[in-house]
Amino acid sequence: MEAKASNGNAAANSLPITIRSVNKSYGAVVALKDIEIDIKSGEFMTLLGPSGSGKTTLLMVLAGFVRPESGSVKFGDEEVVAKAPHERGIGMMFQNYALFPHMSVSSNIAYPLKIRKWSKARIEAAVDEVLATVQLSGYQSRRISQLSGGQKQRVALARAIVFKPQILLMDEPLSALDKNLRETMQVELRSMHERLGLTTVLVTHDQREALTMSDRVAVLRNGEIAQIDTPAALYNAPKTAFIADFIGESTLLSVSIRDGAPYYRDQLLDVADSTTGQAPGLLVVRPEKLEVGNADQRRPDRNYFAGSLERVLFQGESSLAFVRLAGGELITVRRHLNEASNSDLPAVGSPIVLSLHKSESRVVSDDRGR
Repeated sequence: MEAKASNGNAAANSLPITIRSVNKSYGAVVALKDIEIDIKSGEFMTLLGPSGSGKTTLLMVLAGFVRPESGSVKFGDEEVVAKAPHERGIGMMFQNYALFPHMSVSSNIAYPLKIRKWSKARIEAAVDEVLATVQLSGYQSRRISQLSGGQKQRVALARAIVFKPQILLMDEPLSALDKNLRETMQVELRSMHERLGLTTVLVTHDQREALTMSDRVAVLRNGEIAQIDTPAALYNAPKTAFIADFIGESTLLSVSIRDGAPYYRDQLLDVADSTTGQAPGLLVVRPEKLEVGNADQRRPDRNYFAGSLERVLFQGESSLAFVRLAGGELITVRRHLNEASNSDLPAVGSPIVLSLHKSESRVVSDDRGR
């Protein structure tokens, strides 16, 4: 998946964010360590990582709710690290929406405008405009308790953007929605971002959400940046085993280096990339990149792996075959049913040969024990 083009009006509607040497600890626990990120004007950047990785702490630093021990945060050319949240001019969406249940939709959206002392007429016009933007025209008098989850999410977004901020921060705003609605809102939020041209920073633990919505993704681990890249580069060219294992499905096969060349067991591998130098590493194998091979017709541009077929699972639009390799590793092969049937698979328990094109073969450093 390639990075998406940002809104052509992004320069007028948004600000870049520059983060330099940001550090934050809670006692002996290091939450952020020397964080450095440049977020472009109008870019959709996602902070992704497992629980405790520091992604939410970093978002709270940007919002002003957490003060780092050291470092710099600039919105455009303005240093904001010492500014209070209400002085930063940002829109903010929270995980639980943070709506006022006793207020109407209109009153919820108008709240940040009243704090800014806008006139009544100006507030009414702004509320009507933003409700049209989030496709909730006519909902002004509804109570929050009368809304569905998706409608509450739209009201929260409307409140965050009603005063036309140049930066929008979102803390897992879709986590409370069911799967189908969450996927629909991912597309809607991305479309909204492109129309408004805001610089947007999203925190999520959902890999698919990050890959779907983002121009770039910053993956955090133990308070540090593990890799910042486009969704396609993170998935197809991970730099370490942690990234390969965390982003999408993969099997990691141990690789040794002999005379500068990578080997799986005694088999020389032809790889597109290696980040390990002379150290042992791991071959990243994505289930959908594997093909069922032919032991008698081996091609020079592919790497081959022999094993036995253990089971096949039907999963609707695809099937998943489990193959036990000769080295004992269990590897999976995902096959989309509109591309190939399973008629070419041997019987369960029979020998099988899998192949992986050299362009899809990457050896990464083993950082899993960090």
